[in-house]
Amino acid sequence: MTSIHAQPVSFQIPPKMRAAQCTDYGTNVEQILSVPQEGTVDTPRLGIDKPPAAFKNEILIKVQAVALAPGDARVMSGKTREFQGPPQFPYTPGGDVCGIVVAVPEETKKGGQCKFSVGDRVAARFMNKPLGMLGEYALCNTDVCDVVPQNVSSEDAAALVSSAVVAVLIADRIREGDRVLIYGAGGGVGSHLCQMARLQGASYVAGVGRDSERLMEAPLYCDYAVDYTKTDPFSVKEWCDKPFDVIIDLAGGAWPALLQHRSSGHPSIVKSAKSKGRYLTITPDNPVFEIHKMRDFFKIFLFPSLGRAISSRIGLSRASMPKYSYVLALPETSEALTRTLALASENKLIACIDEQGPFPFTSDGVRRAFELQASYHTKGKVVITVSSDK
Repeated sequence: MTSIHAQPVSFQIPPKMRAAQCTDYGTNVEQILSVPQEGTVDTPRLGIDKPPAAFKNEILIKVQAVALAPGDARVMSGKTREFQGPPQFPYTPGGDVCGIVVAVPEETKKGGQCKFSVGDRVAARFMNKPLGMLGEYALCNTDVCDVVPQNVSSEDAAALVSSAVVAVLIADRIREGDRVLIYGAGGGVGSHLCQMARLQGASYVAGVGRDSERLMEAPLYCDYAVDYTKTDPFSVKEWCDKPFDVIIDLAGGAWPALLQHRSSGHPSIVKSAKSKGRYLTITPDNPVFEIHKMRDFFKIFLFPSLGRAISSRIGLSRASMPKYSYVLALPETSEALTRTLALASENKLIACIDEQGPFPFTSDGVRRAFELQASYHTKGKVVITVSSDK
């Protein structure tokens, strides 16, 4: 059995812990989701529950904060149960986390010592499935984990660990001087991408979301914003007169809208592929999707993206539509997370947490957090404070 670093004498890991428990698939969180008052869930353990090869890149943390994402609500709904479902019920939800390291294996898959030490405060995103983090203790994968700078709070770190990382990686595709439109700018990724676009050198950043005033305030600072429930963003005269270099669709549905406006003879708000216009997205047209078989995956993700990518690069569409790219891909390394946390430490990137949170680690608090996340109308990230222990 792989050896574990000894714990500080003053600290003991309890055999049972409090953890959010989901008892079934569904959307009625009042019925299926709760946080027991007392510790009733087995505390995760290193070197006991799994064979050595499976846990050499895992560490045990005492959880301080957890940030929710669309995947958390999707898993709970059961709409992707065959691919993202829990191994059994009840299960502990939550995938993005910040906490204090309390146990590490001395050996790693690559040999040598673990890069983290007991007492480090770390942030980590989930690997494979967003499960297991919303408890007092959790096992984290060290491949997608990094130490949190002292001047970044645990709630901020949890909010940054995946959505802001996605924003940082998308921003790498923005060129200096670009005019950028972010469709779905008010959510978790969008709130951070608005900031990153400016850092990347964009000359003009516009946002589309439900709260247009917020998009133009600190720290997002969009030059102009549109509430899509009141104004058709694809008919804004200023944008038609001076098209964008790139549209970044974080909400889904912008591509069909562009096609509709083109077929109606209206001027486009984005340059064509021939004029170096780009369209980047991380979501299918409908972000609330259901997948039970591989053919569902192909129908929702692969076939539309492949067809659009090809047609926008060749033929007549190249002269009227931007170059289409589906860009969702989180690396299984911590490099992008390291960059993101460094930007936050330097106050160049501000973590955006929904004004209703952070939510408390109670049944009511966790239920309200999941209801907000499932609404797809968050203003930044949905965060739950699990513990404030230092």
